[in-house]
Amino acid sequence: MALGNQGHSAFATFLIICPTSFFLGILFSLFPHDYPLLWTSDPCPPEAFVNLENHLRFLHNSPLIITRILNTVIGTGLLGFFIKLYRPSESNKLFDGASLMLYVVGIIIYIANIVKGMRVIASGKYDVELVQGESTLGTAGVLPGEEVPLGRDDSLRVMAASNTILALVLMGVLVLQAGQWYAERKDGQETEKYMEEKAAKVQNKNEAAKHRSPPGSKKKN
Repeated sequence: MALGNQGHSAFATFLIICPTSFFLGILFSLFPHDYPLLWTSDPCPPEAFVNLENHLRFLHNSPLIITRILNTVIGTGLLGFFIKLYRPSESNKLFDGASLMLYVVGIIIYIANIVKGMRVIASGKYDVELVQGESTLGTAGVLPGEEVPLGRDDSLRVMAASNTILALVLMGVLVLQAGQWYAERKDGQETEKYMEEKAAKVQNKNEAAKHRSPPGSKKKN
């Protein structure tokens, strides 16, 4: 039964780690475009904005199957969490619960920042805000205290920052899963050591009982 539970948990962990690593790989491929915008003190060259803008437009205009694959991978990660959190142990509640929260935060960042930002970049209308795929009035009609749509450079910087935040969130998922593996491994080692010590005590007690003379067994002359 314990072996079955371990195999069950290992398969669910596999379903979590693979999608998380998959999206980290995508974000790493975007890092060369994001680096000049955020991670250097040198002035950002204009071609860096152009390269990132063209790359994001290319991604946004990719075939529909690409979006379906991404959604399937996201769903695979959620499936892994649901499998591990079905009848959860204390370890599952702590590590997998926190991992699921980070995973959901990553999905929110992806939908609210990255998808919306890619729509704006693909449209090329940086002076307007896109709401549910429809454009609203730009900065000319913005009243004091209302949100002002970002320009081109700021929109691209927000996209780069969103990629960085999402990468940190996904790395947090991997760290928690690794922490769970380590905690379960140490717990298994301690349990095995305790069982070995208990078996050794029982064996010593049985051997001592064998060498002890039973009462009334003295030899008669």
